Amino acid sequence: MTILVSGSDTLTRDALTVLQPGFVGTTAPDWLLRRIGEGLSSVGLFGRNIVAPEQLATLTAQLRAERDDVLVAIDEEGGDVTRLEVNEGSSFPGNYALGSVDDVELTRAVARELGRRLAECGVDLNWAPSADVNSNADNPVIGVRSFGADPELVARHTVAYVDGLQAVGVAACTKHFPGHGDTNVDSHHALPRIDVDLDTLHARELVPFRAAIAAGTKAVMSAHILLSALDPTRPATLSPQILTGLLRRELGFEGLIVTDGMEMQAISSTYGIERGSVLAIAAGADAICVGGGLADEDTVLRLRDALVNAVRTGELPEERLADAAARVRALAAWTQAHRARGAGSGPGAAVQEGTAPGTDVGLVAARRALRLTPGERPYEPMTGAPYVAAFTPVANFAVGDETPWGIAAELERLLPGTETGSYGADAPVDTVLAAAGERRLVAVVRDAHRHPWMTNALDALLAARPDTVVVEMGLDESGPRGALHIATHGAARVCGRAAAEAIVGR
Repeated sequence: MTILVSGSDTLTRDALTVLQPGFVGTTAPDWLLRRIGEGLSSVGLFGRNIVAPEQLATLTAQLRAERDDVLVAIDEEGGDVTRLEVNEGSSFPGNYALGSVDDVELTRAVARELGRRLAECGVDLNWAPSADVNSNADNPVIGVRSFGADPELVARHTVAYVDGLQAVGVAACTKHFPGHGDTNVDSHHALPRIDVDLDTLHARELVPFRAAIAAGTKAVMSAHILLSALDPTRPATLSPQILTGLLRRELGFEGLIVTDGMEMQAISSTYGIERGSVLAIAAGADAICVGGGLADEDTVLRLRDALVNAVRTGELPEERLADAAARVRALAAWTQAHRARGAGSGPGAAVQEGTAPGTDVGLVAARRALRLTPGERPYEPMTGAPYVAAFTPVANFAVGDETPWGIAAELERLLPGTETGSYGADAPVDTVLAAAGERRLVAVVRDAHRHPWMTNALDALLAARPDTVVVEMGLDESGPRGALHIATHGAARVCGRAAAEAIVGR
């Protein structure tokens, strides 16, 4: 039975309050401002909404002119997943680089500076950090977004990241609960299944989330994954056993539970976003994230109406929806109080040598994250412009394909005249060699261990040109090779700069 929704009663406002939609454009459309006035309490921003910091600050001010306590959320992990610098690449290395350095004060400084920049632009909820333990090196969606494969390492850096963000008034949203690291399926495209026992789950996946909760993370994001040991039928986002039983009762989390994007195929192709949203709120989620792919008023109205209808037909308890809305408003009040105190203003605090105010902490971290392995002979730094061959895999949806990556632009600044070419799985190596000519060759790869065509291409290049420099910008699992092997532990712009400096011997 379908019940038509109208009016602006408490039930309808609560249904709007729990939604975190996106939109298209660099200014807020009229429909979004109107729905904020009717009770919509959160807005999600993506790369399509951002051109420059000044424009972003104007946009968030436009949203808050309608309602001062509106939550403005963003998926800004730094590293490979950036929205602030979507068109040029991030000034901060990602989690894997920070985990490889394993200096929690450095991680805290990076998160604090990133949070400060978000706060200056009016963003107060960050869907980060990833607390996933990347125990499966073939994971196509987490990878360098994780601090690493050691639960304790991931836990201590997750805590540092949460501390850094929240110290400047930006709420952290620790994700993807209860852990997305042990899968080789991308939940943007299908429903991953993880068949580990409860002992493994508690000893591995849950360790960073327990630490984040103890550190006071304001929000936790659920994962669209099926954990058979906890719930054999429903993914975590829709599971009362996982969200209410495990996260709320057993782990004692009292903050905001946010879903991952409901338009992802793991939910939308199985349950549909309307049905999925009702089940998620009923299971214990408080905020429905939607807008990465669906970003229009119709989506907001469909979800609002689905929630209201579910309450009126008795499928969703009204008190559960009211509780979810209250948690959204509580977080909004926390961020509003921080904005009033100006918590995000001024440079990040100095927490160690080399990260004082005015220091480029992102570059400091990227340089420290490099691992250089020379070949059989001592490496001779390049002095002439090389040819950069970038072997490019298909980007996953979370990272996107609009953000540039690699080292060619950074090498060009140091060695003018540097040329580059991008190559896929079907590119003959002879084509690369012909393009390089007599120039020194730099081969750039990303997760070569997951792509046999990349490792085959590297082997063929090195057989023909042993002086080739190899730069791995993903997980460094395939082993060093080349005249110099550089592991950057991430593909952020700043990682490319650090690698370029190493190639020229600086």
